[in-house]
Amino acid sequence: MQLIRSLNNLPQFNASLARGCVLTIGNFDGVHLGHQQVLNSVVARAKALNLPSVVMLFEPLPIEFFSPDNAPVRLMNFREKLCAFQNTAIDFVLCVRFNAVFAKLSAHAFVSDVLINGLHVKQLVVGDDFRFGQQRQGDFAYLLERGAQDGFSVTDMPTYLVDEQRVSSTRIREALALPNLPYAKRLLGKEFSFNGRVIHGQKLGRTLGFRTLNLNPKRAQMPVQGVYAVLVHGISTQPWPGVANVGLRPTVDGQRPSIEVHLFDWHKDVYGQHVEVTLQQFIRHEMKFAGLDALKAQIQHDAQSAKNYFGLV
Repeated sequence: MQLIRSLNNLPQFNASLARGCVLTIGNFDGVHLGHQQVLNSVVARAKALNLPSVVMLFEPLPIEFFSPDNAPVRLMNFREKLCAFQNTAIDFVLCVRFNAVFAKLSAHAFVSDVLINGLHVKQLVVGDDFRFGQQRQGDFAYLLERGAQDGFSVTDMPTYLVDEQRVSSTRIREALALPNLPYAKRLLGKEFSFNGRVIHGQKLGRTLGFRTLNLNPKRAQMPVQGVYAVLVHGISTQPWPGVANVGLRPTVDGQRPSIEVHLFDWHKDVYGQHVEVTLQQFIRHEMKFAGLDALKAQIQHDAQSAKNYFGLV
């Protein structure tokens, strides 16, 4: 998978895209089972035509640009999304900067300048409720009309159902908020995880007898909160068990999302490393304690609960 970082960089890939491509457009938050079915369909169509497969994404998401206060929490940050695409057979991911200039682009200009002249699209796979262009003036019917006129086909996205309902990022957020990790896994097709760089924290865990990895997840909000048994990938040849607190740390007046992971029987420094944390089991909701002694006692209990889950002595 190759990343095309903006529309301005499209000319650099003209040799690869000159004959055309099979394209899909969307947020792909979570890259869940429904998304995976779309991606598989795009890849299959591209191979049948001997053309590259392309995914178009937006940063920030359109709703984050137009209504940031009402935007739902992301299941994935941009880096995590790219990592997920690395595990597919998609050839190119085009990241379009969604700004005031792009938002003013008419539906006609989007199709002419971006889809036809920029990407030379031959097949387009989008949802039948897809809207685009200034003031959302473009729709599926308009794409069909332009496709017939300009020589590309338009297909609506296949629907993937679980429990007779369409799999969506919204359903996954709802499952994680409960939290119902097994159901979120059914919709995602894998356990929910997040990435982060290990950074220096306040070293409070050491004073409590529980040294932790402090992670910077590169996001303002997390779709989960609470204490979890976790596996950490990227620090050893095998996933390493631990217990994680995801939240605001109210006992010590935390002001922004914090992720702290205590690894069992781990003593090495891994500052600066990118790690992946996979949630295995929910232990409890975050709560405020009367003081550090009460917090320490609860952390000991949480750690034991996680060890029991992993079958550790």
